[in-house]
Amino acid sequence: MGFSISAATYILIFTLLSSTVSWAASSSVHENFLQCLSLNSNSSTAITNVIYTPQNSSYSSVLDFSIQNLRFTTSSTPEPQVIVTPLDVSHIQAAVICSKKVGLQIRVRSGGHDYEGLSYVSEVPFIIVDLQELRSTNIDVGHGSAWVEAGATLGEVYYNIANKTATYGFPAGICPTVGVGGHLSGGGYGALLRKYGLAADNIIDAYIVDSNGRLLNRESMGEDLFWAIRGGGGASFGIITSWKIKLVPVPSTVTVFRVTRTLEQDGEKILLKWQQVADKLHEDIFIRVILQAVNGSQGDRTVSSTYESLFLGNTSRLLSLMNESFPELGLAADDCSEISWIESVLYFAGFSGQPLDVLLNRSQPSKNYFKNKSDFLKEPIPETALQGIWSLFYQVENATGMMIISPYGGRMNEIPETETPFPHRKGSLYSIQYIVFWLEEGEEVSKRHIEWARNLYKYMAPYVSKFPRAAYLNYRDLDLGRNKNGNTSYAQASIWGLKYYKMNFNRLVQVKTKVDPSNFFWNEQSIPISSWWKN
Repeated sequence: MGFSISAATYILIFTLLSSTVSWAASSSVHENFLQCLSLNSNSSTAITNVIYTPQNSSYSSVLDFSIQNLRFTTSSTPEPQVIVTPLDVSHIQAAVICSKKVGLQIRVRSGGHDYEGLSYVSEVPFIIVDLQELRSTNIDVGHGSAWVEAGATLGEVYYNIANKTATYGFPAGICPTVGVGGHLSGGGYGALLRKYGLAADNIIDAYIVDSNGRLLNRESMGEDLFWAIRGGGGASFGIITSWKIKLVPVPSTVTVFRVTRTLEQDGEKILLKWQQVADKLHEDIFIRVILQAVNGSQGDRTVSSTYESLFLGNTSRLLSLMNESFPELGLAADDCSEISWIESVLYFAGFSGQPLDVLLNRSQPSKNYFKNKSDFLKEPIPETALQGIWSLFYQVENATGMMIISPYGGRMNEIPETETPFPHRKGSLYSIQYIVFWLEEGEEVSKRHIEWARNLYKYMAPYVSKFPRAAYLNYRDLDLGRNKNGNTSYAQASIWGLKYYKMNFNRLVQVKTKVDPSNFFWNEQSIPISSWWKN
């Protein structure tokens, strides 16, 4: 009697054999990578001291420490084969050389705030180069500049500036745990936006490790690459190791306020007037507004508009300007606080009255699941559209939905849109960040809240910029499109690339094709290479 094997058994054996081969191949790649690292590091610190694999007891804590979005902490989230936490540049160079040699993808993490987790998640075998140990800041008050390593957070930069001088600041973001590596390379803006432009507009020099493992500064990398990494996202071109930034003058006294008005307190009327004036106010005034649903005084739902402001001057001058241009807000002296610039950093971060060294904390006070999207306004949102926004806010359950609208104008109107890859300059009145965050676990819960953000974004389509509908790289949104695993199509990438960069996208493609022709630095929204530019 002949022996036969069932189809099911055959499939099982084939699957086991395939898994064994796959595991062996993966294990071999892993071992070859680690061996290569040891051979290519020139540091006095053995590179084995900065390597974490899943077999290390510290692996999970190192991986999780800088994950800011709980959406990427599930059991199904891909994890790196190796985490490298370099102590000097030679460790980074070795990681690049060896990843390229064995065919592993690199993800580079500074503060871990990429909204879609692209600094620490990949669908193909990968390693993480985590820059958290490279975070020194060297302030040169005499020349009004500073060298900042890419693993530093904004809070660490602000703290170190304030410890050296009370006459300088830096125009970057409001959240102190954001890493400077990604923030500056994507543009970076905060409360000094209207006075001094973006963080990227105030970069003097940089060091980057390219796809061949070479360490380049502004002179050796050339002006094209230096242009590209100041707003085009550094991760498409290499690993930025440090920035030289230009510090900006700040007065000894600034004034801040935070005033909230609900719909029952003429909230719509005030918001409509704010839209008419906020981008046209004196460049020393920055007033953003945060919209969200809250419980009203009678227990019913309403919408609040919170106006947060930094003014580079005293209360008396601020009130004079506000009474002239925006009296509808009803700002009073009691609403205002005169403080130093560094105290305003604490104020916007929610740390008023706390010691300055709270800015050195690299972890968030709490973490959430969240989804963000972005838009730019070329004209104010009409009154007829506001009711639809309120209705969508009322639909949020067991989560917090927000719109944060920030005014441009001032210095942003003076910088040409081709000066850096960030093109949203004159004509862009406001940026919008749509946010929904929640604490409840579960895939269905996440789907429901993400769908709410998408519905709000869809509703806003008639009222925001068009052709393209613009977006901000640092508010990364994979809904806009993504590269296919391992490949980058110019046609596919241009769908989201034109939204982030407008016509600067084509120059970014040209630079990418020149400096990384093998497309080694790839991610789901990296700049593509183009055979047309090669030729």
